[in-house]
Amino acid sequence: MKEKILTNVRIIDPSQKMDEIGNIVIDEKGKIKSIGKKSGTSKSAEKIDLKGLIAIPGLVDMKAFVGEPGFEYKENFRTLSQAALAGGVTSIVTMPNTKPVIDNVSMVDFIIRRGRDKAKVNLFPCASITRQMEGNQMTEFGLLKARGIIGFSDVNKTIQNSELMSRIMNYASDIDVLIMQHAEDYELTKNSCINQGEVATRLGLQGVSDIAEKIIIERDLSLLSEFPCRYHINQISSKNSLNVIKKNKSNGIKFSIGVSINNLSLNQNDIGEFRTFLKLSPPLRSEEDRLSLIEGIKNDLINVIVSDHIPEDEESKRLPFAQAATGSIGIETLLSLSLELYHNESLPLEKIIKCLTINPAKILKIDKGSLKEGSDADICIFDLEKPWVVKAEELKSKSKNTAIENRKLQGKVKMTLLQGEVVYSN
Repeated sequence: MKEKILTNVRIIDPSQKMDEIGNIVIDEKGKIKSIGKKSGTSKSAEKIDLKGLIAIPGLVDMKAFVGEPGFEYKENFRTLSQAALAGGVTSIVTMPNTKPVIDNVSMVDFIIRRGRDKAKVNLFPCASITRQMEGNQMTEFGLLKARGIIGFSDVNKTIQNSELMSRIMNYASDIDVLIMQHAEDYELTKNSCINQGEVATRLGLQGVSDIAEKIIIERDLSLLSEFPCRYHINQISSKNSLNVIKKNKSNGIKFSIGVSINNLSLNQNDIGEFRTFLKLSPPLRSEEDRLSLIEGIKNDLINVIVSDHIPEDEESKRLPFAQAATGSIGIETLLSLSLELYHNESLPLEKIIKCLTINPAKILKIDKGSLKEGSDADICIFDLEKPWVVKAEELKSKSKNTAIENRKLQGKVKMTLLQGEVVYSN
């Protein structure tokens, strides 16, 4: 590869507390050679004038469903890669709820090999916490970690058994693995599909209180005080959960929190008349909850913003609300929808980028999310002011179940580089 120089670019890199106009020099090996306003140039290098666009580290998405193996009709490595790169995402944590479930060494070897052959992004696979994600028996954390597993999650299922959860935390602490929990008490969410409240009553749907989320968080953080391990809550959705998190963090308990961009940008009123593409887990809650989540990011209580990319075929979404599949695609629109929080003055730009780059990288303990010298030149370049409208048929994902169809956004990815190579250009 020939040496490249990205010139006339605004560089925002929270890992270096950098926000300045300058150059990015990429060496022949696809590494950052120098960066910033004092960065040099070279006559022999390929020059790319970015004309004032913004360059940030490639996004790190901590929660996305890939579809392979078993659900290739929803998504596959190739289509996921295309969607991710179009959204400036260069590193993805893939979930283990494939068919079969990623809960053993042979499946890990398969998924890593398949991803290496077919994907054009950095893939960091998760394995399930329990066998078959049934919440009964732990998987072999040590063996799976040794084969390249980045963390453990039962995705949209929760460990209900407290004694098992204590053993999981104890073992995870001993071998330093990341546990990623979905917070939901099953007894309180039976037959529910929407947030409990006025909208659920108007639509005649079974609603669920946010206490179902809060109870699991309280339990797990109580256990964490006894069995300190690397613990992450995949997504929270309510003000009440945030109050529990604030209390425990002030008591010195160490853990991390994620939130879906959907819960930051939408509320239960957006469901309208049974819009099944907005049936999500955790569900969309009240406007008060949405605003409290934004405050949680502002106050460093929430560390990560995720796409929660869940592709579903149209047939499973075009059903009565209670029977429809749960989830929405979102990896391609993750950055643009997050930038909405900057444009409406909800969050500073640097804070948003931090939650999409260096924060998830630190939690995962991977060398991504930064443009420091010597790191891989995984770069997202975007136009902060570019207006566009979300059209499902134009998105790269194989499935088209976006929750924000026809939404007007401001901010668009123009180019994505992976190890110094331009892999997406618009």
